[in-house]
Amino acid sequence: MSQKPSQVLGGKVEVGETQEGISKRPMIDFHEIDEGLVEKMVYDALVWSSLHGLVVGDKSVQRSGKVPGVGMVHAPFALFPMPFPESHWKQAYELSPIFNELVDRVSLDAKFLQDSLSRTKKVDAFTSRLLDIHSKMLEINKKEDIRLGLHRSDYMLDEETKQLLQIEMNTISSSFPGLGCLVSDLHRSLLNHYGEYLGLDSRRVPNNPAATQFVEALAKAWTEYNNPRSVILFVVQPEERNMGGQEVAIVYFRAGYTPIDYPSESEWRARFLMEQSSAIKCPSISYHLVGTKKIQQELAKPNVLERFLNDKEDIAKLRKCFAGLWSLDDSDIVRKAIEIPGLFVMKPQREGGGNNIYGDDVREALVRLQKEGSEADAAYILMQRIFPTVSHTFLMREGICYKDDTISELGVYGAYLRNKDKVILNDQCGYLMRTKVSSSDEGGVAAGFAVLDSLYLT
Repeated sequence: MSQKPSQVLGGKVEVGETQEGISKRPMIDFHEIDEGLVEKMVYDALVWSSLHGLVVGDKSVQRSGKVPGVGMVHAPFALFPMPFPESHWKQAYELSPIFNELVDRVSLDAKFLQDSLSRTKKVDAFTSRLLDIHSKMLEINKKEDIRLGLHRSDYMLDEETKQLLQIEMNTISSSFPGLGCLVSDLHRSLLNHYGEYLGLDSRRVPNNPAATQFVEALAKAWTEYNNPRSVILFVVQPEERNMGGQEVAIVYFRAGYTPIDYPSESEWRARFLMEQSSAIKCPSISYHLVGTKKIQQELAKPNVLERFLNDKEDIAKLRKCFAGLWSLDDSDIVRKAIEIPGLFVMKPQREGGGNNIYGDDVREALVRLQKEGSEADAAYILMQRIFPTVSHTFLMREGICYKDDTISELGVYGAYLRNKDKVILNDQCGYLMRTKVSSSDEGGVAAGFAVLDSLYLT
């Protein structure tokens, strides 16, 4: 770390308006903050990132992703943690084990999965292949006695209603537990050094044990397998550059969530063989299907959660965080989305960022599907668009710091491990905060739309 500045360098703190259920929070006035202080923080942040492994492969370096340690650059991150109400952070953590249990119970209902995705199967080749594997496992009566789930449920805090609303539930390749917890450590380090000049307290950045707890869950699953000579398999994409959070697995799918991961029949045969095997899959084909957008939409329908959960309080907690979700066979909601497309997001059955449809493109896509008159609309769902509070902050990418208006998305990791009737682990496992320019629709970090961030509890 560089030497502390000898005087207060223009940082100014304002107190935001008090909303119902949301405490007053300190807001840095980024227009008034001293450029010299920012430069010192940027330098210290880049040094810290290099020393502590907050790095990814540099796409501009040809050998990056092929030779370990060659062509590394700091992961994109926000210079300051994002203010977030502590009550909503606790709410998201409380929901994690309930969602974990829900995923497991839905995964065991083969008829629900097959029926819910039956129309989607006809028009979405990728989902169809996943369902085919699922069907073959049912035919051979393949049982998954040991089930491991490493999930992440993503939320945004809606500005108008002040409600925490779920965006999606990730059941495969829940990325960034390693890098995400490092950003929390980085922000605590920066605030320990500069917090008194900014009016910020490093203790308000919560501990984030995501990487450690994911590893512990994987280790516990390996123990349950009860074969000390067994090996651990990690399935990754070619020339993977995001190396953070990829330490151990049983058969852990860091890839396999997008059609490009299956360029030939060889990859599909490999996936089938892994599903057939006695190894613990993370996720199993059933868990993978539970994470599709269509299943998320089906679970939001009235009386569907009651099919899987008995606790009325847990059901109410889940429903409270559900945003509006609709099938495209709902003519009234499709008509409204055509009239006011800005209030909706159109989602296909895809993961990895860059797939959703926004704004006037929603209208164009819906009109086109109506003209075609086919079942192609079954490949999509409609979701209420969430409008979080816009904040001004500093973003770091490729060693350059710039200011912009941003919005943020909170993800909470969860781990679930079950051996037959015994639940060995069901808990939250830390968080992922991603911040993006408010003018951008998409939000993936690896896809280049967002940066990693942490929380400043208010």
